[in-house]
Amino acid sequence: MTELGNRLKEARLAKDMSLDDLQKVTKIQKRYLIGIEEGDYSMMPGKFYIRAFIKQYSEAVGIEPEEIFEQYKDDIPAAVNDDIPEKLSRVQSRKDLSGRTSKVFDILPKILIGVFIIGLIAVLYNFLGAKDQTEDAEKPADLTEGQTVIEESEGLSEGKDAEEDGSNEPAGDQEESSGENGGADENAEDQEAEEEAKQEIAVVQSSGKNTVYELKNAEKFELEVVSTGETWVNIQNGKGYSFFQGMLTTAGKKSEKIDFSKETEASIVVGNSTQTELYVNGEKIEYQVPPSQSVRQDITIRYAPKTE
Repeated sequence: MTELGNRLKEARLAKDMSLDDLQKVTKIQKRYLIGIEEGDYSMMPGKFYIRAFIKQYSEAVGIEPEEIFEQYKDDIPAAVNDDIPEKLSRVQSRKDLSGRTSKVFDILPKILIGVFIIGLIAVLYNFLGAKDQTEDAEKPADLTEGQTVIEESEGLSEGKDAEEDGSNEPAGDQEESSGENGGADENAEDQEAEEEAKQEIAVVQSSGKNTVYELKNAEKFELEVVSTGETWVNIQNGKGYSFFQGMLTTAGKKSEKIDFSKETEASIVVGNSTQTELYVNGEKIEYQVPPSQSVRQDITIRYAPKTE
């Protein structure tokens, strides 16, 4: 046992905490906690996680992590210090690239809208001009005052006949028209119901690396965790039962999908949020805390089943 492991163990015993108690608090697997106390890091999922696990252990037993890192820096593998900045630099590069691309896409819709409006004005101008020319060509060259009076009288007579025909319209036709209006109202109600039924995922609480989401208006709750590189995850329900715990990599097992429809809560410990994506019923969840600020993130999703 190393001096670092011995100090952490003494602090744990001083708080009257067992390894099982510490596992519940930190959500770190018990065998990794034993490895930290014994100074055996070979069982860790990767060097990237050694510093993160030691930090979690220290905070749980009431010791400042920075004090531990400074005093026992010789007991912690040096490669860990270089791993996080390298990953964060990659995230920053991708962020800068996406920022430049988004500016181009912000301007493009405005240009397209401007071209569309100009084209629409040109079409309307040509259409109205052609219509005026056609009406001028159809007017008789010479109309007498008498003919004008006769045509106006005929127009009034035809208008009156049309009103009488409208008042005598069969009841069946009126019912058919009413039926069409009713169908339009039903379609509008269906569209409103579909909009109301759309699932909602909202952040209800966020503190440090911990974020709580709430899922509403969803008939099911399917969670998928996808790795875009290399990450360690622990997926549990609200009672602490672990459905999956381990590494996800693009070179091996890339994702894990679990149906939480019969559960009220899902808890996900993400070891490397810079290379981990979360999906609920196919919809991607954005991290409330940027991965560049907190590489490890503890995510909780509360599920309120949809009621009829």
